[in-house]
Amino acid sequence: MSRVDAHHHVWDLSVRDQTWMVGPDFAPIRRNFTADDLAPLAAAADVTATVLVQTVGVLAETGEFLEVAASNDLVAGVVGWVDLTAPDIADVLANLQSRPDGQYLKGIRHQVHDEPDLEWLLRPDVQRGLAAVADADLVYDLLTKTPHLPAAIKTAQALPHLSFVVDHISKPAIGGPLDPWATDLRALAALPNVTCKLSGMVTEANWTSWTPADLKPYADVVLDAFTPHRVMFGSDWPVCLLAASYGDVVAAAETLTADLTPAEREAVFTTTATTTYNLTT
Repeated sequence: MSRVDAHHHVWDLSVRDQTWMVGPDFAPIRRNFTADDLAPLAAAADVTATVLVQTVGVLAETGEFLEVAASNDLVAGVVGWVDLTAPDIADVLANLQSRPDGQYLKGIRHQVHDEPDLEWLLRPDVQRGLAAVADADLVYDLLTKTPHLPAAIKTAQALPHLSFVVDHISKPAIGGPLDPWATDLRALAALPNVTCKLSGMVTEANWTSWTPADLKPYADVVLDAFTPHRVMFGSDWPVCLLAASYGDVVAAAETLTADLTPAEREAVFTTTATTTYNLTT
């Protein structure tokens, strides 16, 4: 079965710094990563298409990522960044989509989990920006943590015409209590315009000692709440390298979905992503 990796990154530190890499813990990934670096790892895991996701709140990066997608057979789509609060956001999105490589723009993301205002998503200017994302027929990736979920629920309710994707299962602390994360995630999953990435878990667990068994209670909540047909696999490479190799992340996802039917596994590893992001693979 060919697979889609619905979430990975690249960066070139000679172009711009990744300011979120603070402290010595990030030393293993404080170097350049390209789509060509990912290619052999993806091939070994039967991954034939990927979604390249923004890393910083810089519009120029979105254009750079579109160029990567246009020049690389592996990258089938881009989730970029634009300023959701900008008065001219509709024009910015239209300009991106009108580029020769604009067809690769599939979604928009902002680092909501870095906003001190837990209700940032509910700001009128942000809501206006999200409506523009919907009008552009793009997806919005929710990068949140547990405290941001109540605002995410209200936002998805207020914008039923916008397709939302929860990144990294909203980053619960693996090994901690399931609630309130599980209760709020289930409320979000009850909305038909929301899907979820089974991604980013290894770096929310103990980086040196995690096992698939540690991840299972959280993955089980996600698969039960969303159903496999609204869940998609993502590696979060190269961030995942802080805790696991690319192959280890794929193997963990295989273990966590081992009890699913073949059709359900195909949804998690392929069809949810291709449908949600309208990918041509």
